[in-house]
Order: sequence, then C-alpha cells, then structure tokens
Amino acid sequence: MAAEKKGTTIVIKKIYMVAGGHGGAWKVALADFMTAMMAFFLVMWLLNQSEETKKAVSDYFSTPSIIEYNFQNFGAEITLEKLFLDLLNEPLKAFQSFLEPVDKSPNLLDMGSQKVVAAYMADQMNDVAKNVSIGPDGYEFDILDREFFVAGTAQPIANFVEIMKKITGVTVGLEDADVTVSSMLFFQSVVGSSQDTARKVASERLDLITHNIEASLEHATVSVDGRIHVESKKDFIEGQSQRPPGLIRVRIKQREMRADGRKFRKLDTAFGQVNADMSVYDKFVKQVTEKKTKRKAERSQE
Repeated sequence: MAAEKKGTTIVIKKIYMVAGGHGGAWKVALADFMTAMMAFFLVMWLLNQSEETKKAVSDYFSTPSIIEYNFQNFGAEITLEKLFLDLLNEPLKAFQSFLEPVDKSPNLLDMGSQKVVAAYMADQMNDVAKNVSIGPDGYEFDILDREFFVAGTAQPIANFVEIMKKITGVTVGLEDADVTVSSMLFFQSVVGSSQDTARKVASERLDLITHNIEASLEHATVSVDGRIHVESKKDFIEGQSQRPPGLIRVRIKQREMRADGRKFRKLDTAFGQVNADMSVYDKFVKQVTEKKTKRKAERSQE
C-alpha cells in the first residue's frame, strides 16, 4: 500500500484568466492598413493619368447618382416607388443605381416604374408632348407638326433641332426596343388639298424625323419604323376654315425578350393608378414648369 501511494503522481492544473487581450483586433488593423494602401496606390495611379482621365474620374464622383437626381427633380414618392420595385425585382441593380452617374443615357423601358417614366418625360418634353400614354410595355406621345415644320410643308422651322433633341432624349438610351414614328396629315393641310401632295409632305417629314432618331441611338438592338397616314378631314370648308394641323406620333415598345435571352421586366406601378395616363403626365409637367420658373426667378435675383 505504501509503495502504491509513493508512486502516485499528483497534477495540479492552474487556469489563468487574462483580462482583455487583442483577440481579433489585428484583423481590423490589417483591414485599415490595406484600405489605406489601396487608396495610396489609386492616388499614385491617378497622378500619372492624362487630364482627360482625371476629369472623368472627378466628374464621376462629383455627379449625383440617378436616385439622388430623381429625389431632386421628381419628388420622393416616385423615387421611393422605383427603389421599392427595383429592390423587389432586381435587388443588385437597385444598389448599383446608387452609384450610376446621371449623365448616363437612360433607358426608360428599364426604369421599372411608370411614374418615373412619366416624370422623366415631363422633364424632357415639358408641354410639347400631347396625348401621352404609358403602359407596362412602353409609351407613346404626339407632337403637333407646327412644332417642327412650316404649315403644309416638310420645311423645318428654327425650332426643329430643339424638338428633335427632346425626342431623342427619350429614345437615345433604348435597348431591345421598337420605335414607330407615324406622320399624320390631312389632305386639307396642304395647299390645294391634294392627296398626292399630302402624301409626299408626310413622307418627307417622316424621313427627316426617323433619320434623326436612328442617328442618335446608342445601341444597335433598336429598330426604327416609319408610317404615313393621310386622310380627308370631315366638315372642312376650303377658304372658310383654318387648315387643320398634322401630327407626329412616336411609339416606343419593348420587346418580349432581350438580345441575351432574358425576359423583359414590365413597367409597373407600386403606388396610385395601375396605368400612368395623361393626367399623371400633366401633373408632372406642372411640377417641372413650376420648378423651372422658381429657379429662373432665383437666378434673376442673384
């Protein structure tokens, strides 16, 4: 028994509790160091670039994002509507839109919200566009021919270039879409009320407008089609009535599928009416006009 006790080894284990300690703090320090190094090398790279590259980088960070621009110009409601729809349908794209500069040509069919399209068109077209209609698949609008041409002819007026800028402003960034331009004219709109003359004038007008739209497009996946529509105006009395104006109708429709095989997302509405009709467009036109008037008055006081 004594021998057994003598050979027994007693082990005493002591546990020391260390207060505090660095733990994972080194990870934070390393992350800060790597961030600082990345910023340093970016600055060194930028210093060695051309003035054009420096200006491009400067413009990117100084230009507000698309969502910020929407807040400033269209109001919080439709901006939140677009953000909600984007987060619901395309969450990654929603976060990307925070970083996209506003000088990027917008594709209105890719906005996701009918109200955003109506607001943007109101900002671009102001009170020039008539009979504006916006639906899930696209939008259309009319412009009286007197905004473009001398009455009864295909001769452009001084305002032609300005109006074409407005039209191309809502078509330039389109992708995988079909643009249809219709040149509408009455026989009685031209001198002599001749059907052949009216068709010739309508055709020449159509060529001018479609060529301008085609030349401004940024993507080859957009088709531009033209149509003429000439008819007689009922109850028109030659010499006793003012010659009826013609009309230019522009219709933009998205295709069912993108070029890469993905299905298009429809223009939706989260708040308010299902379809943004002319009354919604007119509301935004009024808001835009009021803002422009206010800004003009503020500038004149400076």
